[in-house]
Amino acid sequence: MDRLANTVRPYAWGSTTAIPELLGVEPTGAPQAEMWMGAHPAAPSRIDRGAGPVSLADVIDAAPETELGADAVRAFGPRLPFLLKLLAAASPLSLQVHPDLAQARAGFADEERRGVPIDAPHRNYKDANHKPELLCALTPFDGLCGFRHPAQTADLLEDLDVDGLKPYVDILRASPEESALREVLTAVLTADRDAMAETVEQAAAGAGRLGAEEGPHTDSYAAYAAIAHHYPGDPGVIAAMLLNYVRLQPGEALFLGAGIPHAYLNGLGVELMANSDNVLRCGLTPKHVDVPELLRIVRFASGDPGILRPEADGTEEVYETPIDEFRLSRYVLAPGGAPLPLDARTPQVLLCTAGTVRLRARAGTAVNGSVEVDDTGIATELTLAPGESAFVRAGEHLTVSGNGTLFRATVVV
Repeated sequence: MDRLANTVRPYAWGSTTAIPELLGVEPTGAPQAEMWMGAHPAAPSRIDRGAGPVSLADVIDAAPETELGADAVRAFGPRLPFLLKLLAAASPLSLQVHPDLAQARAGFADEERRGVPIDAPHRNYKDANHKPELLCALTPFDGLCGFRHPAQTADLLEDLDVDGLKPYVDILRASPEESALREVLTAVLTADRDAMAETVEQAAAGAGRLGAEEGPHTDSYAAYAAIAHHYPGDPGVIAAMLLNYVRLQPGEALFLGAGIPHAYLNGLGVELMANSDNVLRCGLTPKHVDVPELLRIVRFASGDPGILRPEADGTEEVYETPIDEFRLSRYVLAPGGAPLPLDARTPQVLLCTAGTVRLRARAGTAVNGSVEVDDTGIATELTLAPGESAFVRAGEHLTVSGNGTLFRATVVV
């Protein structure tokens, strides 16, 4: 096992307090949006096997089968195929979608062929991978996920009583679902920005009014009013109104597959995703919005957000998803309980989010009285406090005990 030293990303939408409170440290006053755990090249975790801190990505590159196991390398290549994060949102993230694997490969190849610089602000595809993701709430967590049924959205928009929204209401009532959603989203994102800003302002005022009253869409209206406060005049505010508002309670999760428009709004959660940077934005951002490519990627189908709750598999609680690149599970440990095995032939990243968790592998030599290491310098005993994490090589045998909550990220092979 290796204790991970992780990078915290200071994105502007991040909370200044949520991650520091979990870690038990003083806030810096700056936003702390995401803590990354893994081997993503933009901010790899660091480990120390006795020769000083080194990048986990470099360690894996040097011996992929030793670190990841032959099965994972055969399935996903010589890299850690997932990225685990703590995500702390204090204001809305951009409204966005992710491509499927075929779309990502084709889009990346096309931009490479056209010579679009990888760091160009108008580039859509940073790599050739898809980016499904899973968000599990640690606190009440607000988000938008997938299109609401057009008839329900027509009712919601109509009650705002805004002239600029009436053509959209008519389309949502009269057209088949896919064409209605496509036509309205296209109209919103291609409309004159100044004219749309006035519509957004009026819609925001209506949402603020209705969000303060009892009604079938009270929570949704309040969320849209809050979004408009952060992004005044942004057409993405109207695009957001096409989507389901959802509030997760701690332990509940959302799975976000390819083509599903979504946005995280507020809260602290554990996020697990395929190791990719591919994002196409729909709004709520000053960044590039490629409308034609976006419309090619979005799945224009309505549906329930599909809140996930963990399913017990013995002592392990698993969040089931259709993705092989990652698998998220949770252990809620009680004091005095027997140590639980965490053996796997695949790599693991373990994150403590509450209490104290003790990881123990084969015996070794005591170091500093609390951490044991084997003859390679890899720890065989670690104690994790909230916000602390560890990397476990494929094939390692270990147990977990303590009084706390442990999230386990690995792959399916």
